[in-house]
Amino acid sequence: MVNEFLRLIMIPDPAAASRYVSPELRIVFTGKRPMREPADCTRFNASRYKWVKKRIARTDVVVPPPEEAARGEAVVYSIGTLYGEWPDGTPFEGNRYVDRYVLRHGLIVQMDVWNDSAEWLLVRAGLATL
Repeated sequence: MVNEFLRLIMIPDPAAASRYVSPELRIVFTGKRPMREPADCTRFNASRYKWVKKRIARTDVVVPPPEEAARGEAVVYSIGTLYGEWPDGTPFEGNRYVDRYVLRHGLIVQMDVWNDSAEWLLVRAGLATL
């Protein structure tokens, strides 16, 4: 389910991706950017990249403790790299990401996103080195 959600977000098709989220969805992007719906992710990505996609290396499901399992909860990690183009058309790839999802009764209720984009942008601006 998480992989299909990510596929739809990366098209981008936030309306279709919304089928997989709870009305209580909370999203936090790198830099503590709060968001409430898949369309917020699409808008943010459009402001940061000309286009971006994910190469999913693996998807890990964490076996929840009994009390969380009884509530229908699970945690899923998606790990891989981003590739795409910066706004000026310069291609990139190999930008690491980790997404953490909390699922409740088969819907995503929380999504936490981390990646190296901010650091890569600092390098591009000449303000840091990798």
